[in-house]
Amino acid sequence: MANRTEDMETRIEDVEARIEALMEFMRVPPGRKINLRKDYDPGFTGRWLKKAEAKETLARGIQMLAEMQDKLWAQNQYALLMVLQALDAAGKDGTIKHVMSGVNPQGVDVYSFKAPSGEERDHDYLWRNFRALPARGDIGIFNRSYYEEVLVVRVHPEILAGQQLPPALKDEGIWKRRFEEINNFEKYLVDNGIIVVKFFLYVSKEAQKKRFLKRTMLPEKNWKFSAADIKERAHWDDYLDAYEDMFNHTSTEWAPWYIVPADHKWFTRLAVAAVLYSTMKKLNLAYPTVSEQQKQALLVAKEELENEDGGKKDKAVVKAKAKAAANKKVPASGREGTRNESKKKGKKNR
Repeated sequence: MANRTEDMETRIEDVEARIEALMEFMRVPPGRKINLRKDYDPGFTGRWLKKAEAKETLARGIQMLAEMQDKLWAQNQYALLMVLQALDAAGKDGTIKHVMSGVNPQGVDVYSFKAPSGEERDHDYLWRNFRALPARGDIGIFNRSYYEEVLVVRVHPEILAGQQLPPALKDEGIWKRRFEEINNFEKYLVDNGIIVVKFFLYVSKEAQKKRFLKRTMLPEKNWKFSAADIKERAHWDDYLDAYEDMFNHTSTEWAPWYIVPADHKWFTRLAVAAVLYSTMKKLNLAYPTVSEQQKQALLVAKEELENEDGGKKDKAVVKAKAKAAANKKVPASGREGTRNESKKKGKKNR
């Protein structure tokens, strides 16, 4: 851990370098086994970044994310699926609230997956997730996901025993099969333009205890407390073992895992925003270009708007056109001054 941290501290030349270094630090290397307890520190923040600076940086990052989302929506080719997994009190809800605070809510859908309903248990475990996938141009957020099937179900064998599966399929090979199924599912999504970004908010047992205590003592946080959380805390080591095996089998080139230190919420939010921004930037998102025919239609519309007052045009517009004609520049009627319009259909009417 020390070597990885020290290397991280030296790579801070500029913002882009910081983001890339941070992503490399958090990414689970595909094809390599990691030791969750030794290789990753839930309390890490980096000596090059302080809390006050992080808040300012996050504010700028949220604005940059909003710009990226606008292009994602307008281009209407890619979708982004953000998968959030964590132990209790790691800060999933707060991360979603803060990181996505600046984006257009019409382009974001959040799904919190609880225990499967009766209808969902009568289908395969990926069925309910298929139904919630984001449309092109949208960002979809899974607050917990299909990964619960190789985490909670693995820690609690009684859940698997109660699933509507043929008995022969409930053997020791089920976890390996599910890892392969999930990898294939995510490869299918990426191959169809749905980019998958996966985060594990890694909180320490000590930090979780402090947050649980706050929930019991502060009236405004009482509603968050659940006795079930304390029972799950008793399985701490079993969960870390299950997570580690999951990372080692499902962090792929097309859908890598990012283990985000979560003991300090300000750092967690900044780190998640940085990964999202970098991922979207690499897609080379851009506003759609308009054809010559569309440009001509825009010019006609412009002329009609300018003549709405009965033929009296704005003097400044007339003067500018006359000057352009006198200088033998492009004809006034051929000037381009329009902004690209994004594709809007169905619910995509902002």
